Amino acid sequence: MTPRRPASKRHKIIKGAALPAGLTPRRAFDLLFLTVVLIMFIIYMFTPAQKSKDIIFPEPLRPGDKIAILAPAGPIARGPVDSAATVLRGLGYNVEIYPHTFGKFGHFSGTHAERLADMRAAFTDPEVRAIICARGGYGVVHNLDSLAALPLTDDPKWVVGFSDISALHSLMASRNIASVHASMAKAIALGPDNADNAALFGILTGEFPRYTWGPSPYNHEGHAEGLLMGGNLAVIADLINTPFDIIRPGTVLFIEDVSEPIYKIERIMYQLRLSGILPKLKGLIIGQFTDYKPDDNHRDMESMLAEVLAPYNYPIAFGAPVGHVDHNVPFIESCWVSLDVTPEGTTLQFER
Repeated sequence: MTPRRPASKRHKIIKGAALPAGLTPRRAFDLLFLTVVLIMFIIYMFTPAQKSKDIIFPEPLRPGDKIAILAPAGPIARGPVDSAATVLRGLGYNVEIYPHTFGKFGHFSGTHAERLADMRAAFTDPEVRAIICARGGYGVVHNLDSLAALPLTDDPKWVVGFSDISALHSLMASRNIASVHASMAKAIALGPDNADNAALFGILTGEFPRYTWGPSPYNHEGHAEGLLMGGNLAVIADLINTPFDIIRPGTVLFIEDVSEPIYKIERIMYQLRLSGILPKLKGLIIGQFTDYKPDDNHRDMESMLAEVLAPYNYPIAFGAPVGHVDHNVPFIESCWVSLDVTPEGTTLQFER
């Protein structure tokens, strides 16, 4: 019979494992746990972050991909759509103009059901990689609940447009899918050499743009980072407290509008203040507010906005080239951005 080996002074024999004298299994476990946590922390600190990690980015377009053109809101003439389709085909894309694009039903391009049929067909067609809205107007809201029932995340597609199309961007944001706030058929018809179109086509093929614009006396200087949300203020404000609400604390918000009186925009801004959202933004980008008149209290929209925003210390950039204007740069909705507002002007960098 083999004699039992005595425990040494340096180690104890514990269930077949040798531990240094004085080190209990509990203390050994604690040390191992702390070591693992430290290693994980080091990996986290030195691994580049994917800042938009929870956001789904549709696949970049490639030559031969199919692009759908449709009118989910107001009616449009054939000319701008056909010209835009020609530009897109010239870039190598297969373009399909959907059946009710040139329809007319009151102020809309079709009935609720007709417009929904076009959008459902485009969203569920596995060959379609991007949906370009022909124009805005009013009417997207009619079909948001029906579109929300589609499996949008199974085969995410780029959605392009602005104005009333802000409601579609809100739908995509509710599913964590990036989309592009950008000009539509009339502007795309200007061709690929147009600077804003070049930026749009760059985004659709995988680029992340960087924009700069000049200073404003109303700016609040500083640096902010966060997800970019926003669009037409009247449209997105009407979606507050719905499943498609994108005016969220902790984001960088951008706003623009057209043909809205100063007092109506002021009312919306006070709604955001009183609801507690406005004080909790990371940053704010003021786009173009057009086609309105001065009133008895304010000579222009910017001076009113400057008064409402005076209490806030986060970066606020006035004068962004986005809105119902000829120079309307494309913004990637639900994308991480870095916003820098300095005495020299504003820089907005989009990041993955």
